[in-house]
Amino acid sequence: QVQFVESGGGLVQPGGSLRLSCAASGFTLDYRAIGWFRQAPGKERGGFSCISGGNTYYADSVKGRFTISKDNAKNTVYLQLNSLKPEDTAVYYCATRPSCIGYVTGRGFSSWGQGTQVTVSS
Repeated sequence: QVQFVESGGGLVQPGGSLRLSCAASGFTLDYRAIGWFRQAPGKERGGFSCISGGNTYYADSVKGRFTISKDNAKNTVYLQLNSLKPEDTAVYYCATRPSCIGYVTGRGFSSWGQGTQVTVSS
């Protein structure tokens, strides 16, 4: 069965950091694009980062604060979240498709995980 399992979320104060993991099973990440998405309460889910091969992509809202990386040996994608803000509060998901092009909409992505909650609050 092809699926992702996200983990690493939690409650953190503004300015704090978290590291999210997205572990894949049932397929290899080597030749796939992996996107990170988030959904805040009352808002639609949207993409903010993607990794494909050696290329990484970030939305302006997270650029310079979040870092996406991949460990092919562990079949896992990571997301380092630094300088967290209350507006980063959301459920974070990962998913995959062949390319990162146009990743922000999430269209064409599959194997969505169950998500991990990130709450930024003092």
